[in-house]
Amino acid sequence: MTSITSELEIADMGTLLTLSGPQNEKLRAIEREADVQVGLRGNTIFIQGEPDAVALVERFLSESANLLTTRGIRVDTVDMRRALRMLREDPERRLSDIFAFDRDGGEDVVTLGSARRPIGPRGMAQKRYVESIRSHDLTFGIGPAGTGKTYLAMACAVAALKSGAAKRIVLTRPAVEAGEKLGFLPGDLAEKVNPYLRPLYDALNDMMDFDKAQGLITRGAIEVAPLAFMRGRTLNDSFVILDEAQNTTSDQMRMFLTRLGYNSKAVVTGDVTQVDLPEGRSSGLAEARDLLGKVPGIAFCHFTDVDVVRHPLVQKIILAYESRDSTRRAGTAPQSSETR
Repeated sequence: MTSITSELEIADMGTLLTLSGPQNEKLRAIEREADVQVGLRGNTIFIQGEPDAVALVERFLSESANLLTTRGIRVDTVDMRRALRMLREDPERRLSDIFAFDRDGGEDVVTLGSARRPIGPRGMAQKRYVESIRSHDLTFGIGPAGTGKTYLAMACAVAALKSGAAKRIVLTRPAVEAGEKLGFLPGDLAEKVNPYLRPLYDALNDMMDFDKAQGLITRGAIEVAPLAFMRGRTLNDSFVILDEAQNTTSDQMRMFLTRLGYNSKAVVTGDVTQVDLPEGRSSGLAEARDLLGKVPGIAFCHFTDVDVVRHPLVQKIILAYESRDSTRRAGTAPQSSETR
């Protein structure tokens, strides 16, 4: 295909510097992702490559400039690959849809209080997820690591507690061993299961002062516990989060879902491709997805590698393992030296 060159003039120098990044690092990132050549002369950006790729980059830069000047939203280097890929896959989508939140406190922002920065969804999948949590009493967030499933659910829970919409937060996960034997860890039961709950504590401490979080835990306003501790309880006036739900059994998932009481919300998060259950045990999350997918009042939000908001390498790692898994399911995976 014939290569073409397009010119995009950016009148405001501050906007131009933000779009190009320090030492033009953002322009270099665009070159790698879109397979084009990007140059800068004065206040003009030159884009050279195949017509479709050039049109994509020109559209991306124009909309990025508009987002920056009209709403103060800048697209960081780590988000560029995801944004370009989404725009390429859906020509009708706008950059404002992908980064659809108002940093000054729009309806998509989860406000944690005056001392903490608001947390907003990054992309349409996260936006739909937050909207579903707000409008449904039971929401499932299913997808790979790094897509913000647990973090956004935690932000919604903390906001609900602070606003009085919930009287307590209950955070739980199944204590399933991922290749390591729990029984060999030192200490009593609480000390053994605490490492499994550490990610929940980390997210909580990121959203409120450590001392305040510990005080709420001491008073019972926030409870962090293994899933087994949920049996026999009814959770009223609560915001409940079940994390790593792919490691629940069918019975455990059923038990958890029937704990929900009056004036309560529950969010269930997990990745059905990362099941650590013993061989032969099916995932309660996968079963719930199949059984409850069409039940009115329950929301299912699905994330893909495109929605990963961690280090850019995480997307590539997820895709590599998904490709490996697909090959294995097809029965054509070569055996490793360990299994031959």
